[in-house]
Amino acid sequence: MSARNRRSTAAVITAGVAALLALSGAAATATAAPSSGRDAKAGAAMVAASASAHTLTVPRGLTISDGTRRVWVDGKSIDFGTVVRDLAWNPSGTKAAFIDGHGNLEVSDPDGGHRVTVAANPGNQTWSHPTWQVTAADRANGIPAKNNIIFSAKVHGSTVLERVKATSNHGTPAKISLYGEPGDGGVPQTNNTWPNVGGSYGTSVYENTHTGEVYIRDDYLRQQGGALARGSEPALAPDVEEVVFVRSVGGHDHLFVDDLSAGTNAVKDITPHATTDYTEPTWSPNGRTIAFRAPDGTYTVTKTAHGFGKPVKVTKHTGLPAYRG
Repeated sequence: MSARNRRSTAAVITAGVAALLALSGAAATATAAPSSGRDAKAGAAMVAASASAHTLTVPRGLTISDGTRRVWVDGKSIDFGTVVRDLAWNPSGTKAAFIDGHGNLEVSDPDGGHRVTVAANPGNQTWSHPTWQVTAADRANGIPAKNNIIFSAKVHGSTVLERVKATSNHGTPAKISLYGEPGDGGVPQTNNTWPNVGGSYGTSVYENTHTGEVYIRDDYLRQQGGALARGSEPALAPDVEEVVFVRSVGGHDHLFVDDLSAGTNAVKDITPHATTDYTEPTWSPNGRTIAFRAPDGTYTVTKTAHGFGKPVKVTKHTGLPAYRG
């Protein structure tokens, strides 16, 4: 598929989506200077500690799952009562989906309570990266509301995308068929993983480990898609206008953003000075901030008037970041 056709597909997918929400401002806390020369060193230490504490304050709504029973929510550790892998939240933040220690797909309350096995792993499969697909009904086009969970399933060495209703109890997942633009030869049906859904129409992005590219899929009317750019671990912005993904540059993983509305030459490295690996990006609900993983903790980058700012470390805790609501 040509770059022009990819942009055309993205334009159709993003049509009718609401504009970005405004980012709420955050108030900074001032630290008073010491009153005496004898306390100068102590005062300086307090200022440094205050600055450090501010830098390492986990943003509200940011959660981190690390494959243990505990999930970090707003900087607090919550015991979910079972192993939690690849946790993701529904758009309202009222339910969590994750893969448990037995490889099953689970849904629970935000504190891990009221767990339901949405789908039980039949064995000899590896499930990962659930993502919620929640859309309203479109009566004009005869399209019912959706409340699904899409995830990656490795079956007999072949990785495919599957879907199951989020309200199921021991439901049976179904493989998702993928279709490309007419005349482009189709899109890969296997080696697809790391799905992520965004927007009000159920649009999704995912990576293909064989081609090394990020793909986008329209799941509204046309149910078609195609390759966007070379990369992996994609995440779709809430307004479906941008995709963030990982790409190796000079031996390190950088974060790139593809502006789907900007035509060609819309892919930009937003971490050009990375000296370590930045991976597993996720968007904040207002689309202004991207959280991601690094070897020494979790970081964020925020949009500015001229692109994105510098990475800021928000916690020493490492794991898969996700925003709740």
